[in-house]
Amino acid sequence: MRINEQIRLSPIRLIDHNNEQKGIVPTDQALASARELGMDLVEVSPTERPPVCRIMDYGKYKYELKKRQKQRQSHEVTIKELRLRPKTDVHDKEIKMKRALDFLAHGAKVQFTMLFRGRERFHQDLGYEVFKSIVDELATQAKVERPPKMEGRRMTMVLSPMKH
Repeated sequence: MRINEQIRLSPIRLIDHNNEQKGIVPTDQALASARELGMDLVEVSPTERPPVCRIMDYGKYKYELKKRQKQRQSHEVTIKELRLRPKTDVHDKEIKMKRALDFLAHGAKVQFTMLFRGRERFHQDLGYEVFKSIVDELATQAKVERPPKMEGRRMTMVLSPMKH
């Protein structure tokens, strides 16, 4: 985009700061009215004949544009939770693994939660073994973001998808 003195062609089609068409005016006159308002003359459509120029605050426009781009780039990372027990059957664990692979393929993080009840709490080593087998099984698709950790009666671990 050309601004102020960079606009060489004359005359131009002018749009003022209130988005009203002012018609075709000489470039120096449009530049003078833009300076009077403390704004810039910005070439909006250079391919038209005569080129279309707008009176606006160019710094503010660039700031808004950058702000909009940042909003567009950020996306929400979702965390999906899969719950297990130390005595979860092999087949049930396989189903949970398929669900985890599906979540990871769609770019979501997966939190595995193992719930311990009663005397199971004294056998945390079983939980660590199950989580280790999960990590080994998903090693090509995911990496450990948060290793297994006991929090009260539950053990949690978070896996995030590999960047390919």
